[in-house]
Amino acid sequence: MIVANRREGDFREYIRYAVRKLSEPGLLLAAPGLPGRPHNAMTIGWATFGIIWGLPMCVVLVRPSRYTYELIESSRDFTVNVPARGLEQEVTYFGTTSGRDCDKFAETGLSTRPSRTVKAPSIADCSVSFECKVVHHNDVIPANLDSRVDASSYPRGDYHRLYYGQILATTVHPDLDQLRD
Repeated sequence: MIVANRREGDFREYIRYAVRKLSEPGLLLAAPGLPGRPHNAMTIGWATFGIIWGLPMCVVLVRPSRYTYELIESSRDFTVNVPARGLEQEVTYFGTTSGRDCDKFAETGLSTRPSRTVKAPSIADCSVSFECKVVHHNDVIPANLDSRVDASSYPRGDYHRLYYGQILATTVHPDLDQLRD
């Protein structure tokens, strides 16, 4: 497992890399655990990065049924972590297992480290971490959603909440070039 000091990075340098990893294998969205409970993370395949309100932002979508939703609602922050090459099985596990039922980090052997600016942990085994503070959220409004998107993405009516996270810090593993594909 990777445990090393990280260096600060400019979020703009790593957006393209993060977006490429969104679809395969996905990114890991981490949130701090509730009192007495371990931290949690889930796999995400939908997010966007850019400038909103003049601020560097990462917008993530989380369904209210997910345990991570409860954690972000409580903490008002999160990290988005870009998995290093070779973590495909772990990313799949984080996307198919609920943190309500187990400690995903203990089960996979992945390790967390304190973030510099938010309560949510960064994942030490990932190559890049974006530390985000929620500055706004809104819910998908079914009446305003294109019917094709509604039919394909929400057949059970489990609409997402969008969290607009201001990127406060971007940290990069010192061996990034060896870890990414």
